[in-house]
This record gives sequence, C-alpha cells and structure tokens, in this order.
Amino acid sequence: MSGSNSEWWRGAVIYQIYPRSFMDSNGDGVGDLPGITSKLDHVASLGVDAVWVSPFFRSPMKDFGYDVADYRAVDPLFGTLTDFDAMRARMHALGLKLIIDQVLSHTSDQHAWFVESRSSRDNPKADWYVWADPKPDGTPPTNWLSVFGGSAWQWDSRRRQYYLHSFLTEQPDLNFHCAEVQDALLGEVRFWCERGVDGFRFDACNHQFHDALLRDNPPATSASIDEVSTVRADNPYAMQQHLYDKSQQENLVFLERLRQLLDGYGAVALGEVGDENAPPVMAQYTELGKRLHLAYSFSLLTADHSPKHLRHQVETLDAALAPTGGWGCWAVSNHDVPRVATRWSDGAAPDTRRNRLWLALLLALRGSASLYQGEELGLPEADVPFELLQDPYGRAFWPEFKGRDGCRTPMPWTADAPNAGFSTGTPWLPVDSAHLPLAVAQQENAPDSMLAFSRALLHWRRTQPLLRTGALAFVDAPEPLLHLVRSEGDAVLHAIFNTGSEPVSIPLPGLWVPLTGHPLASTATVTTDPPSSKPLLTLAPYGVCFGMPAAAGGR
Repeated sequence: MSGSNSEWWRGAVIYQIYPRSFMDSNGDGVGDLPGITSKLDHVASLGVDAVWVSPFFRSPMKDFGYDVADYRAVDPLFGTLTDFDAMRARMHALGLKLIIDQVLSHTSDQHAWFVESRSSRDNPKADWYVWADPKPDGTPPTNWLSVFGGSAWQWDSRRRQYYLHSFLTEQPDLNFHCAEVQDALLGEVRFWCERGVDGFRFDACNHQFHDALLRDNPPATSASIDEVSTVRADNPYAMQQHLYDKSQQENLVFLERLRQLLDGYGAVALGEVGDENAPPVMAQYTELGKRLHLAYSFSLLTADHSPKHLRHQVETLDAALAPTGGWGCWAVSNHDVPRVATRWSDGAAPDTRRNRLWLALLLALRGSASLYQGEELGLPEADVPFELLQDPYGRAFWPEFKGRDGCRTPMPWTADAPNAGFSTGTPWLPVDSAHLPLAVAQQENAPDSMLAFSRALLHWRRTQPLLRTGALAFVDAPEPLLHLVRSEGDAVLHAIFNTGSEPVSIPLPGLWVPLTGHPLASTATVTTDPPSSKPLLTLAPYGVCFGMPAAAGGR
C-alpha cells in the first residue's frame, strides 16, 4: 500500500475522544470502541475533519492506556480489533479521518520487551530500555526527575541497575539509542498504517531520546522557568532545566525515518511537545516535508488567558515556525488539564457567552485545532472527591493538585438516563450533576445552546479558507480586546475578540465591515459616533466581530 499525503490536516479541526469516558456499550462502566462507533453521528454533525482516539491498546491501566503492554492488541476493556475495524469503517463512511495515539517513548513494565530486558544484563533485549549503574554511593545515575514526582530512576534488584521512567515507575523509557528499538517501533506504527488509519498523535514525542552521557540537569532559573508549563510549581519537576532528559537532537533523525514510513501510507503525524521552550522544538520537528506534519504544545493549556499572554504565545510559535515552514495545532482543553470553561473563567459562574468566545478564538488561530470531547457542550471541570479519584498524578499531589480526573468524567448524553446515558453500570468516574443540563440530548434541539453554536461555527469556518490556511498578524488593541488579521494574497479577514465581561466600543478599524453570516454576528454592532460621525464598533460582553474590507462585502 502506498500513496502521497494530501494536506487535509492543514487547518483541520480534530475532535479528541478519550475512550474510557466517551460511551460505554456493555455496561462495565468504562467507555469502549463500540461505544465510540455508536456516537460517531454526533461527532460528524459538528463539522470536524478528523477524530483523535486516545490509547485503547492492551495495558495494565496504571496511566489509563498510556502504559502500553502490547502495541498491536486492543485491550479487552475497549473491545477487539474487529471493533476497531468497525469504528474505522464508520468514521470513513462519515467522511472523518482517524488519528490514533502512539506512545513510543515508553511502554508498560508489563510489556514483553521490558519483561525480557529486565531479566538479565545479556539477554537479546538487554539494551532496549535505559539502564544505568548506580553511583558509587548507590544513588541514581543522574538527578533527573519524573513528571509525576520524585526521581526518574527506579532500582531493579534483578539487574542491580536503575531504569529510567520519565513518567510513572510502571512506564520504563525505551532506549532510542538502540537501533533495534527504533526498527521495532516503526514496525508497530506500520501495523496500524496497514490497518487503515489516517494518522497518529505521538505522545510525549520529545522524550524519545535521553542524553547518552547521562549528564545532570541544571537547576531552573527565573529566566528558564516555563511560563506555559502545565507542571505545577509544587512539583519538583519544575525545579530543573530539562536539558538532558528530553528534546535531544538525535530525535530529528528518528522522526525523519518515521516520516518516510508514514508518507508511504499517506498517514499524518501530530506530535505532542512538552518542553521549557517548545516553539523552537516544534519548528524543528515540523520542518516542511521532513519530520512531523504538525505539533502542539501546552501554550494555551495554562491558567493565564489574558490577551497579552494569548498574543505572545501565538506570535512566538508563528515566528519559530516561519523559517521551517512548520505547522502548529492549537488546543484550549484536553485530557490532561482542567476544562477551559472553568480554567479561563476567573472563578466566575458558568457563562455560555464566554465558552463561545474561546471556541471562536481557537478556530481563528493559524494552525490546526484540537477540540476535546464535551467542549462543544461547554462542560465545566467536574469535581471528583479524593475517595473516587483514579489519576495517580492527582493522588500523589493532592490536595494542592486534584489531578486530571475532573476533565475525564463521562460524556453526558441524556440528562434523565442513568449515568447521563454513558453507561448502564457504575461509571469508572462519577458523572457530575452540573453536566446533566448540558447533556447532548438537552442541547440537541435548543437553537441557543452551546452545541448548536459549535455546529454553526464549525460549519461556517469551512466556508472561510483564510481561517484554515491564511497568514496571521495581530493589531494593537486595548485590553480586554484581542485583534487579529488572517490574510492570503489580497484576501483579508479581521477578527476582534472582547475577552471581558463588559461591552467595549472602539472606532471601526479602517475601511472594513463586519460579516453577518456567522453565529456571533449579533454580538457586534456598528453605530455612528455623533461627535465625529465616524463608525463605532461595539462588542457585547465576550463578543466577537469578524470583518473584511468594505470592497469585499459584508456577507
């Protein structure tokens, strides 16, 4: 099977499904692949281009699928390979591309490779993982830390060595300096290419190589602290500059091998890049035609959402990508951070107008966009009590950090059905009562609902090519306004966002008129300023105005 890549991914909207929490088909309380298939009509109705399905591979579920025990097997919790094929076929029938997660930087400690690797120092897979002798005093080889807290090294009594784990102890890091490991992982990717997937989301793809000299990381400084990191300040991981445990130059060569493989199948690569200075890494990783097709970082997954912060993050990435022709992907929510409806609320009560603003902003940025399940409903972060918490990250840092379960609770389908229609059994995480009025069935036929708005905006965006691929520039505007311009050739599209809770009026910028054919048109009005007789643009609280030069018309 061979083919060349089209560029459907450029400017695409990708809907992320977290399988455990989307839809349960068999009443065991955990979502599964048949459940996803049964709800794909809902996803297709939104007007998205692709679906990213988080891991469903065989796993002991210490990190809920991101600890893979068999790359080629569907975990029985989620179904079978036959169920996967049915899901893929249904997506394709609905015109949706399928992107699946691949976790290449590490496996589960129950993967057959690791079981063999740890059995001795001279077995065929002895070097497939990152093993190192202790220092003379018995302490770990380096000062490297795990993202989930504590040392990144775990002592193994069988080999009398330490192994590296950038995440949980049960997630040993593969040794990418071993050529056999690279070949084996490319084989795992090829397996899914042969099964007809359209692309991959590569988890933690900048963790795939470590410093072969095992040098210590230096301490963090005020200049090096990552302003967009999702690692909390109370996590010691934030106290280091991670110069040697990730983002190594050797990864570029592996990514070129990966791209060559994917191009043979017309498959697309989306990479997750978590780094103290992610934009330059993203630019290298997505250099045009050489490595990944697109990448995303945590730039907009933080608490700060001021226009100044948003503009800085977007401009920084655009400036980094420009020399390489790289491409970014933006997200304001995902399975690892509190939902945007809560995270960017400043503690205020839920407000559908605010949710609409953030979705419009996401879809107006240059790059592709990832829309997390439930975002189309305006779901707020769920409150999960400690006794029901499942996330090991949250349990380790409770109560200052409540973990990631608040964004992973079940998708609400029907308010008056048991467990909001997600499962006939006891859900693995509780359904939040605040989500019931926002269930899909409750919003389905309500013209003013967030769901109706999401569909309308996504379908309207499909009619605006500038929002998919046009260049982006910002125009200075007083806060709480954020003003950006998308352009290509002579075509120009303005977008102004009022991120505040009060109306704002400004002189209508230049000779352009607001568009009237989109679902936020009513939040912007143009009047005449009596003293000057000049047009005045007024944006309602959380209002948005899209406009273009007057000669192009206002439709």
